Amino acid sequence: MSNIQTKTNVVIRFAGDSGDGIQLTGSQFTTAAALSGNDLATFPDFPAEIRAPAGTLAGVSGFQLHFGSTEIYSPGDLCDVLVVMNAAALKANLKQLKPGGIIIANLDGFDEKNLRLAKYAEGENPLNDKRLEDYLLHSMPITKLTRTALKDLGLSPREMDRSKNMFVLGFLYYMYNRPLEATIEDLQKKFAKKPGIAEANVRVLKAGYSFADTTEIQHGRFEVKAATMKPGTYRSIMGNQATAYGLVAASVKSKLPLFFATYPITPASEILHELSRYKNFGVITSQAEDEIAAVTSAIGASFGGSLGVTASAGPGIALKTEAIALAVMYELPLVICNVQRAGPSTGMPTKMEQGDLLQAIYGRNGEAPVAVVAASTPTDCFEVVFEACRLAVEFMTPVFFLSDGYLANGAEPWRFPKEADLGEINVRFATPDDKQNGTFLPYARDERLVRKWAVPGTPGLEHRIGGLEKEDLTGNISSDPDNHEKMVRLRQQKIDNIAKSVPAQSLDSGPESGDLLVLSWGSTYGVIKTALKQLRSEGVDVAHAHMRYLNPFPANIEELLRRYREVVVPENNAGQLVRLIRDKFLIPAIPHNKIKGQPFTVGEIKNKVWEILKES
Repeated sequence: MSNIQTKTNVVIRFAGDSGDGIQLTGSQFTTAAALSGNDLATFPDFPAEIRAPAGTLAGVSGFQLHFGSTEIYSPGDLCDVLVVMNAAALKANLKQLKPGGIIIANLDGFDEKNLRLAKYAEGENPLNDKRLEDYLLHSMPITKLTRTALKDLGLSPREMDRSKNMFVLGFLYYMYNRPLEATIEDLQKKFAKKPGIAEANVRVLKAGYSFADTTEIQHGRFEVKAATMKPGTYRSIMGNQATAYGLVAASVKSKLPLFFATYPITPASEILHELSRYKNFGVITSQAEDEIAAVTSAIGASFGGSLGVTASAGPGIALKTEAIALAVMYELPLVICNVQRAGPSTGMPTKMEQGDLLQAIYGRNGEAPVAVVAASTPTDCFEVVFEACRLAVEFMTPVFFLSDGYLANGAEPWRFPKEADLGEINVRFATPDDKQNGTFLPYARDERLVRKWAVPGTPGLEHRIGGLEKEDLTGNISSDPDNHEKMVRLRQQKIDNIAKSVPAQSLDSGPESGDLLVLSWGSTYGVIKTALKQLRSEGVDVAHAHMRYLNPFPANIEELLRRYREVVVPENNAGQLVRLIRDKFLIPAIPHNKIKGQPFTVGEIKNKVWEILKES
């Protein structure tokens, strides 16, 4: 063990064709890192095409993993190790590798055909010229070695090549001193009904490990020790999984049946896939014929006394708009999960963006206010969607839960919560005792302006429902101008009153007042936290506040913002939260925007902070 170097943290980027199993390889190494007790963050980055042309730049799929023995908040900027399965993968990702970094290349992916598809010049091969002399290159014929390991299994070359990602995984397990047993067990379980495939993958995994051992890789072996984390039971979890678990938890705590209706769309579909496994919790899932059917069936479930939830991405949310406004008029609980992606229209389906904040807040006809909350990390999706359910039920309103493709597919260690640690969700159903002088008034309100939940079929609680304006208290159809204005203002004030039931906005880090505050929301949290941590180590103390509640804002947000001379708002959009801050508080917040379908890097945040501080 004396020749094994200890590393505090490592960033590995896997890259290859969509058919090379890059996402599976990254996920397996992620699981191994989690089982070793490392903190981690991941960034899957893949093309929208189901199978882009093999060997082309457009078809390159990537998976970046940052793991360490210290707290990890982002998947890292540049990688320490770049694994490339072909020439296109190298060309597309070399700029992501640190100077002096390690390249593990599949020599068989750099033949004439692959070089041509990657648009290298005739006779040019990056593995043979000086362009890689600043890196530690380890090239090996992975495809050939995989076929050699499987030559006696009677598989076709195509079938054998599907296992070559396991060769890389085995090689890396040796390189980073990781055991094989957990991955072997997982592969055997995953392919239990196809034992031949299981055997092939396990054999190639062991072959990669043995190859690294026997060749005594020139860049040595490394070890990343376990991170110091709170005691508890942990697992690696992705954002969409955490969202599904949060919905189940809300159903159990509220004692409401969960009805989840959706139409498949990237990157939200995995929420449906995960929830469909939990019929034992009384969860009902419905893959509707279209987006409108999905949201209206969820509204129907809420009308009937269930926790109605629907999910989509921006294009699907646009189709749900009229029905969401109907739920506003009904004043029924409804949770809408928007796993954002790059737009407009169908945009870039597999790329992340924060472009739907204004859509969530304003994207309906008339005055149709809803509450909006946003998750900050994959594990935070659990807590925030649980909170979305609480707000929807306790305030009888639609609530948007905002995630995005970065959170949905990213992974990190999750400490299992205990039921006792979860907040309560208080349901207030109307009963015949709520009649006033023998008459039930469905829109009678409490001090928060919230009406009670009147479930159809309850004797004595018969009332009208529909999208036409309602008379105050009775719910009867009304076209009276004064009543309409009163009802519009009542519905808005009810949403505004939510600010009284949510925590005050706090600082994530930094001084209580000063020159600069970085204000963030959504998936920008981790990279900003990392950037400001590095800046503090360099002697620059900048404050950071991260917002979970976006409509309404926490009651103290203006007071907090005015403690700082400058406020900068980094967003993966053209500037949406910054507009809301400027509009509501007349504070000249500074936008910092990136609209490339890619998250911010730590360097980009640090450079913007330095730029503002130098100008001020």
